[in-house]
Amino acid sequence: MNTATPAKARRIWLMLIVAAVFGAVLVNPYLGLDVDDSRLDVSSGPHYYLLVGHVFTALIALVLGPLQFVPAIRARRRVHRTIGRCYLLAGVVPSALTAAPVALLSGRLITQIGLTIPAVLWLLTGLLAFRAARRRDFVRHQNWMMRNYALTFLAVTSRVLVPLFLLAQVPFSDTVKAGSISANAQSAIPIGQVLGWIVNLVVVEFLIRRRGSRLAASALSADARR
Repeated sequence: MNTATPAKARRIWLMLIVAAVFGAVLVNPYLGLDVDDSRLDVSSGPHYYLLVGHVFTALIALVLGPLQFVPAIRARRRVHRTIGRCYLLAGVVPSALTAAPVALLSGRLITQIGLTIPAVLWLLTGLLAFRAARRRDFVRHQNWMMRNYALTFLAVTSRVLVPLFLLAQVPFSDTVKAGSISANAQSAIPIGQVLGWIVNLVVVEFLIRRRGSRLAASALSADARR
């Protein structure tokens, strides 16, 4: 078990680097607070500032999330709790609460459905993770936090899926023009957002179940040696 810890820590730090890079790309258009630079169509000034609030708080969650799973940090309970509270209260909660109105004001049904559902799940899994920690059920706490960060990581996955969709369309297109690529990218963004959180939850559920099987096998092996 201990021999796997350094490899696990390296994967988590790699995830943190990926999250930070994608997070920088995510917030860059909004640093100047210029509505013309928005990557999403907004209907009004309040809609834009809700989007800005969502983006910047999502960045907090995206960057702090991986630190929750670093073994060395988890061993320091006070630090772990502080980071976890900042992740939830400064990142997940405000970002999820602003995501729903941003989606509903978009006027696009697929965006409204595709972003409102994960926003609700984001809050729900965060609440369940918090309750499990309060009950000192740390296995369930970690499971719910993994599901919660899977929803946070939507910001990365959706931006990976969109270019993959565009590449998949190339063999079926007679001509590829800059304008058509831009239009296709805009239409693919909502699809990437919907599939992103579904893919993330499927992957993390597989990881949770695999970890559970290993823990059960370890427990049976320990019982057999007694």
